[in-house]
Amino acid sequence: MKTNRYEKINNFMKNLKYALKSMPIKIKIIALIILVILVALISIAIIRAIRIEESKQKYEVYDGTNLDESKYPGYKELIDNLQTSHPNWTFTLFYTKLDWNEVIANEGHSDLRTNPLNLIPDSSSYPEDWKCEICGDKRYDNGTWLCASDKAIKYQMDPRNILNDDNIFQFLELKYTEGAHTTHGIQSLTEGSFLEGESIAEALIQAGENANVDPYFITSRLIQEQGRSGTTLSRGYEYNGVTVYNPFNVNATGNSSEEIIENAARYAFEQGWDTLEKALIGGVNFVRNGYIDVGQNTLYLQKFDVVNQDGELYWHQYMQNLLAPKSEASNMKAIYEASGTLNASLNFIIPLYENMPEEASEY
Repeated sequence: MKTNRYEKINNFMKNLKYALKSMPIKIKIIALIILVILVALISIAIIRAIRIEESKQKYEVYDGTNLDESKYPGYKELIDNLQTSHPNWTFTLFYTKLDWNEVIANEGHSDLRTNPLNLIPDSSSYPEDWKCEICGDKRYDNGTWLCASDKAIKYQMDPRNILNDDNIFQFLELKYTEGAHTTHGIQSLTEGSFLEGESIAEALIQAGENANVDPYFITSRLIQEQGRSGTTLSRGYEYNGVTVYNPFNVNATGNSSEEIIENAARYAFEQGWDTLEKALIGGVNFVRNGYIDVGQNTLYLQKFDVVNQDGELYWHQYMQNLLAPKSEASNMKAIYEASGTLNASLNFIIPLYENMPEEASEY
């Protein structure tokens, strides 16, 4: 079989040489030019394919040895310290393939945007240089928010400022973990709030299990968004003679408060959300479908859109509040502590950026 194959190749080469010899010189030149062009096009295609592959974001489970400290300074020691303190925790390295300075430039002020991506409260609690260098004291949203400066964004986005016990839950993978969530844990946070009660805590657990979403995250997000007292839609709103609930504000759109509430209430009515429990179980899919299913599966990634799974970056964020991931993470950690499951088998997704400075960004 091999002999026949070699003979065929030899015969083909002989025939090719004979054909070339018998060709007029002009045709030979044209053939050579075509060959050179084909080789060039193939080379360009190969180089482009290599570059695309190199730029693809990827995830890799951290095993203690597979993190290049020369490219990503300061990460390894911090992750190792957390691993030592919490042996059941695992860490996934998320290679964003994004340049750190480009990320900050895209997250910061832009004359092309009507509203900034990142806002901070107008408060003396934060340094003066946390105000945007360009917008200064210009007010946004309800008049109590300011555009955040690059320095503030760097501090809040730098993973090395988050890789500690106080802030690590910004990186928690927001999935349902068997045995890690209890009604007692939820009730520890919801006492005195519109989510108070065992039946609601059970509904939150059920909602999380059904959607494979961390129920502690759901609880924290609701309190962050609705406040402890809740809003019109989370406390119950009468629509067509039925009291309906829509705590996630699904379909809450319109040009006035009345229109926004009516649209959200109509949606709740159509879904049959006539109890808060039903609305919680049904509404959590909104967050899962809109964010978790497109790769924004941590508090950090829902705030900072550095996941290009949908082909775009930076615009798809859940909130403008620069400090929201930190406060939500604090709530989530408190629930895990209260339920005695802080050391459950939890996974944390750590973003890695290219060309990071040697030292962590300063406050």
